[in-house]
Amino acid sequence: MAEVTVKQFAEVVGTPVDRLLTQLAEAGIELVDPDAAISDEQKLQLLTHLRHSHGEGVAGEPRKITLKRRSVSEIKLTGSQGRAKTVSIEVRKKRTYVKRSAVIEEDAKRRAEEDAAREAELAKLREEEDRLASARAEKQAVEDAERQRKHEEEAKQKAEEDAQARADAERRKAEADARREAEAEDRRMRAAVPRKPATPASADDKQTKYGRTELHVAHATSGRRKKKPGKTKSAVNLQMDSKHGFEKPVGPQVREVSIPETITVGELAQRMAVKATEVIKVMMNMGAMATINQVIDQDTAAIVVDEMGHKAKLLKENALEEQVLQVEHEGERVTRPPVVTIVGHVDHGKTSLLDYIRRTRVAAREAGGITQHIGAYRVETEKGVITFLDTPGHAAFTAMRARGANVADIVVLVVAADDGVMPQTVEAIQHARAAEVPIVVAVTKIDKPEADLERVRSGLAQHEIISEEWGGENIFVPVSAKSGEGVDKLLDSILVQAEVLELAAVASGPASGFVLESSLEKGRGSVATVLIQRGLLKNGDILLAGQEFGRVRAMFDEDGKRIEEAGPSMPALVLGLSGTPNAGDEAVVVPDERKAREVALYRQGKIRDVKLARQQAAKLDDVFQQLQEDTLAGLNLLIKSDVQGSAEALRDAVTQLSTDEIKVKVIASSVGGITESDVNLAMASKAVIIGFNVRADGGARRLISESGVDVRYYSVIYEAIDDVKKAVSGMLKPELREQIVGLAEVRDVFRSSKMGAVAGCLVIEGSVKRNLPIRVLRDNVVIYEGQLESLRRFKDDVAEVRAGTECGIGVKDYNDVHAGDQIECYERVEVARAI
Repeated sequence: MAEVTVKQFAEVVGTPVDRLLTQLAEAGIELVDPDAAISDEQKLQLLTHLRHSHGEGVAGEPRKITLKRRSVSEIKLTGSQGRAKTVSIEVRKKRTYVKRSAVIEEDAKRRAEEDAAREAELAKLREEEDRLASARAEKQAVEDAERQRKHEEEAKQKAEEDAQARADAERRKAEADARREAEAEDRRMRAAVPRKPATPASADDKQTKYGRTELHVAHATSGRRKKKPGKTKSAVNLQMDSKHGFEKPVGPQVREVSIPETITVGELAQRMAVKATEVIKVMMNMGAMATINQVIDQDTAAIVVDEMGHKAKLLKENALEEQVLQVEHEGERVTRPPVVTIVGHVDHGKTSLLDYIRRTRVAAREAGGITQHIGAYRVETEKGVITFLDTPGHAAFTAMRARGANVADIVVLVVAADDGVMPQTVEAIQHARAAEVPIVVAVTKIDKPEADLERVRSGLAQHEIISEEWGGENIFVPVSAKSGEGVDKLLDSILVQAEVLELAAVASGPASGFVLESSLEKGRGSVATVLIQRGLLKNGDILLAGQEFGRVRAMFDEDGKRIEEAGPSMPALVLGLSGTPNAGDEAVVVPDERKAREVALYRQGKIRDVKLARQQAAKLDDVFQQLQEDTLAGLNLLIKSDVQGSAEALRDAVTQLSTDEIKVKVIASSVGGITESDVNLAMASKAVIIGFNVRADGGARRLISESGVDVRYYSVIYEAIDDVKKAVSGMLKPELREQIVGLAEVRDVFRSSKMGAVAGCLVIEGSVKRNLPIRVLRDNVVIYEGQLESLRRFKDDVAEVRAGTECGIGVKDYNDVHAGDQIECYERVEVARAI
């Protein structure tokens, strides 16, 4: 057989040579030259590969076959004219037959995929069941422990009740014995004294054999059926000194009425056991109109109680809180780590010093390089554990620094060696003294060439902070956060001071602490940073923090690691509260969730109720003051921040920018991102939204673009304060100032029948302009103020005459101009004001 080349084979099969060479390579045939010969075995190998690629069997058998059939038939149709015609109809049928093995293979493949998916779903369900079983087991363990505790409490209570019942039974037995002895003695005395018959009190009363009136339970005239004679049993006679033991009170009953901070009229009437209408009547006589559901304050309620003849008992404002928050810390007191607050002026190196101690980079994460949040860190050193609180140094964070000083055991005052004592340094000293905590001075930046340690000592000595080198009581430690010089000595000084203080706390029982900061995080909800002061905070405890409460769902340390419990002097990030508590609130673990909810709701409504109850009638001065405030221009702001402390600091800072003409009003201040409700509130109150480290969500952004509400985003607090200050300055009315333009001296006076007196002048300073006001001076005293009527240079009217030029000036409506007078030309200029 003649050899066939690849090129010839490509022409036979009708495909390009390049395509055929590619197919040969895919089939495993090594032919790259178009002129190379191709054998029959290679052709068969190529055909088998192509069939495989097109889904056909290995042996060349098709997976499916299609049969086409065509049949032709004729029908006769009758036309409209009666003629018949024959029409050929062709019917084509197409039927496809699939190979059974292919169908079986596809079914097996599909079933395998379904089985794999089913197995994956079953594995997922088994994993979910295991997780739920584990959760149920944990919950069951907690419930069993709670049930065991309740059972023990009930057993203890039952034992106490049984003991009390036994004591009561013994007391009643003793009383009965005493009564029987008294009755026996009475009978013996009666037997010794002769008896006289007593006169019956009435016809219905009968005499006993002892001469006493017999008291019957029912009269003979009652409607009861009388028994037959002979079957009546002996009647039981009650021997009493009088017919009944009830007497009418001789005077009105005086009750002691407990009055809380606020109370409704109906509740007050119920406590006095009188009708509410009587209380309302008494209040009307006193000149106060009230309804049954109206809330009145404690003083008004006390006056009403005294007016109605009862005794008022004023309850303390926090009586309910004291009842719930009676946390007993019983147990052994153990030594706890010291809580150290780092305070000082802004940019004096507080956070950098703490960075070196913690070997982290906290300062780089703070916006603008300044600390704007209270940071709580637990540092483990070679000589002990120390809890550090890093406070902001900016002037706006005064409240934060005060909270940090109040909760601390030791205050580290950071002073830069190159700057010395600054305003926030003095403020930090005052906070530390108010909290009565010892002060350790850390002089930073000693590695700088301009560092002056003696200047720092002398500056602090003026505020009674005297170093030990000068005979004082305060420890001074020069440190460098850059090189680490003096850091170990500072830690040693802190631990020595802690040993002197002998810090100790109970490390068991219900926990109590202090809220350092709170925020609202997406996916977590309300998050609060709590510093535990005593006790042990565990997952599942009921925590009451200010106006918020909740069960602790999870706790994390400062590094974000999950923890199960937190002891004294340990900061913890707590999840599970109903809202964001205020920074500075006390956090206490309470045993009952219902009581915690009552206290939280009481705290939420206390301020509102007291404010409503103590509203007084508007006085004339108040009306005038309100009218004056309404006439003032104002700048409304809505503040949204990432944490509670920053919102508080920003609110206080911008409120202090108010002036006598412009009032800065913060209509709302809260934690979390900007929502649609915030935008709607800003639209209604025409306020500017300030987002501090937060952003608007999708719905809020869409509403902002539609409404045009002004939204400003900031990450550094002093930038926000500066912008608000600029806005307030722009709203101030400009100040009018007089600026002297020119001064002309009168050399001679000319009289004109048309113009009157015309002053011939020489401009000695500046220039004289026609349209500006003037003053006429004589011996440097203003004798006239007016305007120019004419300004001429020779015979021409001019608009301006400059210095060194002679001119003629006609003063409007004034003719008493003398030689030697001076004419001062000035203009009024509006100057922008700033606060």
